[in-house]
Amino acid sequence: MKRENSLYINDTIVALATASGVGAIAVIRLSGKEAITIADSVFKPHSGKSLLEAPSHTVHLGTLESKDQVIDECLATIFKGTKSYTGEPVVEFSCHGSNYIVEEVIKLCLAKGARLADAGEFTKRAFLNGKLALNQAEAVADLIASDSKASHQVALQQMRGGFTSEIEGLRQELLNFTSLIELELDFSEEDVEFADRTQFKTLLSTIKTIVLSLLQSFSVGNVLKNGIPVAIVGKPNAGKSTLLNALLNEERAIVSDIAGTTRDTIEETLHIGGIAFRFIDTAGIRDTQDQIEAIGVQKAKEKIEKASIVLYLFDVKDSSAQEIISFVKENYREGTKFVLLHNKTDLSTESNITPFDNEILQSLQGYTDTLLRISAKEGNNILALKDFLSHYAQSLNNTGKATIITNIRHYEALHNTLQSIERIEQGIQLQLSGDLLAIDIREALYHLGSITGTVSNDEVLGNIFSRFCIGK
Repeated sequence: MKRENSLYINDTIVALATASGVGAIAVIRLSGKEAITIADSVFKPHSGKSLLEAPSHTVHLGTLESKDQVIDECLATIFKGTKSYTGEPVVEFSCHGSNYIVEEVIKLCLAKGARLADAGEFTKRAFLNGKLALNQAEAVADLIASDSKASHQVALQQMRGGFTSEIEGLRQELLNFTSLIELELDFSEEDVEFADRTQFKTLLSTIKTIVLSLLQSFSVGNVLKNGIPVAIVGKPNAGKSTLLNALLNEERAIVSDIAGTTRDTIEETLHIGGIAFRFIDTAGIRDTQDQIEAIGVQKAKEKIEKASIVLYLFDVKDSSAQEIISFVKENYREGTKFVLLHNKTDLSTESNITPFDNEILQSLQGYTDTLLRISAKEGNNILALKDFLSHYAQSLNNTGKATIITNIRHYEALHNTLQSIERIEQGIQLQLSGDLLAIDIREALYHLGSITGTVSNDEVLGNIFSRFCIGK
């Protein structure tokens, strides 16, 4: 179904669909009602047959020519009618990846009547022509940007429409009851009820449960999409930078015996078990009169507040059990995983958990249950730490939720939907009339529809698709 929208443009558009720069192959995409006509005017198939006569979904070898001058020998893939990514005629030229060739082919298409595509315009047309729901179109951008197995899987699941069908199903059920409520308004003088309020309350309860579950999945979806933030914290010279280097297996952070070497945060991403972890090496936390170091300490505290995992390193020669216990209790947040790392064990004769370690764990029951003895310098137990992080990530990824949301726009729309549903429930409890209930029902329908694009406006679409790359 084609969606009517003022942004819909009937021009035929052209753009480079592959990454810019020199490569083996460059794909130039034409889309629009004149796409095949324009392509036929510049492409000469070796078969001698016109592209206008060729069947859809076929590939043809030939030459791109301008005024009898051959620009390149390439392949032309044609999609006729609405059976294409954009829902309109499409031609893709697979050329050699020379910048000169790309520029000449695009200039040739422009001279024949095409115009340059805007950012995300191919995907925008797919949405406007009913080939993708709006949230599926957004998932295309997420899929392109995915840099881990987890973020790829979440984006792919959303692009395939699982989230779309769930939202549209809820909206349709609510719409059915809305029709009955609206019908009551036509018979208001006769005091009749077409919408069974008991069934309606059951439906609202079901919708509310599903919406709450989706909202709760956002915290998981956000870290799977953007990576799990891990703050490496501790006192100066606890071995934080050494640990970062050991995890990355490279000399990323400067390491020295001078306390306060790290004064700013250093961030690096490492993939463990298909999930991205964003490790943040922070300044040593201590009271200091050095203004620059004090700024670093403040930044470290800010990173702790935003981290999903806090790796707290300590050296028994420089820390008391009470210091460690106090630090964890003061900085603990619900939803943050604290991991205690007893570092520099290569300098100790103890190989197992010590009474010192046990005292800390017993005092921190309810705050953390994880303490690992490591040597960041020698690499001892670094694999065990990575295994722990991997299992933690898998526990997030195996929440049992079929649908996980990762987009803040979807989160806000669902939050607004929940508020509307709660107002409807209150209205039924107060026995409000159908015309008053209808106001909040329409709001709930609007917010649900805004996720999939059933209802949309030019400003929202412009904001969404402007973040796409040209050619997609």
